[in-house]
Amino acid sequence: MKDNETLQVIVKQDSSGHRLDLFIQNQTEEISRSRAAALIRTGNIQINNKDAKPSSIVHVNDVITISIPAVQPINLPAQEIPLDIIFQNENIVIINKSAGITVHPAPGHPDGTLVNALLHAIPDLRGIGGEQRPGIVHRLDKNTSGLIIVAKNDYAHRHISNQLKNRLISKTYIALLNGKLGNDKGEIDEPIGRNPHNRKKMAVVSTGRDAITRYKVIERINFESSQYTLVEAYPLTGRTHQIRVHFSSIRHPLVGDSIYGGKHSRINRQFLHAARLEFEMPLSSSSASSRVSFEAPLPDDLNGLLQQFRA
Repeated sequence: MKDNETLQVIVKQDSSGHRLDLFIQNQTEEISRSRAAALIRTGNIQINNKDAKPSSIVHVNDVITISIPAVQPINLPAQEIPLDIIFQNENIVIINKSAGITVHPAPGHPDGTLVNALLHAIPDLRGIGGEQRPGIVHRLDKNTSGLIIVAKNDYAHRHISNQLKNRLISKTYIALLNGKLGNDKGEIDEPIGRNPHNRKKMAVVSTGRDAITRYKVIERINFESSQYTLVEAYPLTGRTHQIRVHFSSIRHPLVGDSIYGGKHSRINRQFLHAARLEFEMPLSSSSASSRVSFEAPLPDDLNGLLQQFRA
C-alpha cells in the first residue's frame, strides 16, 4: 500500500476470531504488526467504520478499512557522522557500527546516534510519525561494535522482524572472557530481566524472559598470571545485554565490562563484537528468497588487546 491510500477488506471465515493487528499483518506484506497497532490507535484502521483496538477481534463479513497516512517528517536532525556501510540495496543497509555510538536517541542521548547518521547518509530512510528509531530492527549496546541491519521500508522491517521472532537470523559475536572456561562449547539457558536491585542493569532472574546463548571456545590465553577465554557466542534470543549477563552469571564476565564485573585496566569497553550475520534477504515477491551472510573483522582496539595478551 502507498501513502494516502485507502483499502477495504472483508473478513473471511479463515480469519474470523483473529486480533485486528494480526489480521492486518496477514493481509499485507507492507504493514508489520507493530505498525498496524499504531495505525489502529490513531483511527486509521477501523472495523465497520468504527474505531477499534489492536486486540479487537474480527468476525466474518466485518469490513476493515485501512487508511495509510502520509509519512510524517522525522523530527530528528540528520548529522554527518562517519558510517561504515558494508552493504546497501533498496530494502536494507548493513552497518559495521563503531563502539561508542548509541543506536537510537534515548534519554541522555538526544542526538549523535546511529539514527542521526543514517538520516544524513540515506535521506529516503522512512520513518512513521514521530518514530525515534526509523529502520532499526535490532540494536547493539553503545560500546559493542559490529554488524547491524537497518530496514529501509516497512516490507523489509517486517521481513527481518519476523526472522528475528522465529530465530531465523544467525548472529555470531566474538567475546573475550575473564578466566578459563572449562568446556569447549556449551549453552546458557537462563531467563533475563531487570535487576531487582538496580533497574539500569539486567540480571538472570526467575521472572525474566527466556534467553539462550550458545558458545564455542576459540582460544585460551594466559597473560600476566591471569587467564582469559576467547569465544564465539551465538545468542538464540535477543534480550538486553544478553551475552554480557549470561557470561557474568557463570562467573566469566566479559573483559572490560565494568557494569557486569569484568573491568580491566587495558580496555575501556566490553570486549564484544558482532562479527557475523546470516539471514534471508528481503526481496520482491517475484524474486526467489536468498540466504546471505556478512562479516566484520575485529576492530583495532579489540584486535590490539588480543595481540598484547598473546605476546
